Amino acid sequence: MQSDFCSANGALTARRSAARGPGARLTLALLELAMGRARLLSHSEKNWASITFAGSRHRYVLEFEGAEAVEAGECFIVFLPEHEFAIPCRLVADAAITEVEHMASPPLMRITCELLLLEEG
Repeated sequence: MQSDFCSANGALTARRSAARGPGARLTLALLELAMGRARLLSHSEKNWASITFAGSRHRYVLEFEGAEAVEAGECFIVFLPEHEFAIPCRLVADAAITEVEHMASPPLMRITCELLLLEEG
């Protein structure tokens, strides 16, 4: 599993940059939740604040290619909304799947998800 995870496009970069900040740690956690079967196509981050909270909103597009990867993508869809992320000093307040593109032949799934990452404390 470790070699599969490291070979996923973008995963190794996310692992190396995990110490750089909460956004990078969130990316790594998402790729792990995808069981090492996802390729990160895009990630955007925007600062977010309300009267009582501050944080950032993240938008990801992940691609799952191949039958086993698509199965991992289906699990990702099920588990993301309730997943407990372990990111120091941060809380994932919202995690939602916003778009899914699915092709049968060849097996391919693209998932767009948005997460709200709040500062704790």
